[in-house]
Order: sequence, then C-alpha cells, then structure tokens
Amino acid sequence: GPVELDEDAFQAALDLNIGPVYRTAKAVLPHMLKGGGGAIVNISSLAAIRYVGYPYFAYYAAKAAVNQATVALAMQYARQGIRANCIMPGLIDTPMIYKQISGQYGSADEMVAARNAMVPMGRMGTAWDVAAAAVFLASEEARFVTGVCLPVDGGQSCAVCELR
Repeated sequence: GPVELDEDAFQAALDLNIGPVYRTAKAVLPHMLKGGGGAIVNISSLAAIRYVGYPYFAYYAAKAAVNQATVALAMQYARQGIRANCIMPGLIDTPMIYKQISGQYGSADEMVAARNAMVPMGRMGTAWDVAAAAVFLASEEARFVTGVCLPVDGGQSCAVCELR
C-alpha cells in the first residue's frame, strides 16, 4: 500500500505503465492525423477497475490512468478517424507471474491453482488470448469500436471478487 511504497517506486510504476502510453501517442498521432486515421490499442489490466488481491497500489493507479488516457484519446481524435481502445487482461499465465507473484504462494503449483480458481472459466488466460483481442481492436472489423476498455479475463470482471 501507499504507506510501504516509497516515492521513487511509486514514480517508477507510473513511468513504466502510463509513460509509454503518452510517449507512443505523442509519436504516432501526427502520422495518423496526416494519414487520415488509425487505431491505438493500449494494454491496461483488470486491476484498473478492481482490486485483484495483490498489494500493488501504484500499479492499480497507473493502470486506471491507462484506461482514462485511452478514453481521452478516443474522444479527442474520433472525428479524425483515429480509434483508441485498451485491453484489460485478467489473470494471464505468463512467465512474469512465476518470477514476480509465485513468491506470495507456497509453490508455483499452488499459485497456478489459486489463480485458476479465481477465474469463472476455471483457468487463467494466455498471452494469445490478449493478442487475439488486440488484433481485433486494431483491425477494420472493429471500425466502429472506440473508447472501449475491454476485459479479457474469463469473466472475472463480472464475478464477485474472491480474494486469496
């Protein structure tokens, strides 16, 4: 929480999570405006809209900022043919969880079982699940979708919060 979090770590989390959204938008928007449109797909987190059971105060705040920055981009540039959406992955089985989260459990197997149990579909998602959503949002198939923060979470955003 904020009591244990030092200022440098808080700022680093903001820089890591919302900084690239700003810098990327700053770099690509002039080209999209000149070219007559485009699609931006940001990656947020389910943690942007709910507490997910881990004590990562700065991460929650930074991912909420990604959501709102995405909505702001979508609304500001919609008339110029630029769409902006973000994906809010839920519990995803990636190498990072084994390095950063497994230490909060008795074992990696215990972590996987606990995380699978928190998802209504009974399993964590994969990076491919997130990638498929990104491909859709970037595609012409999503030409009338903008300002959306899309949960890719096996239903977890709809479920009653179950903390470990």
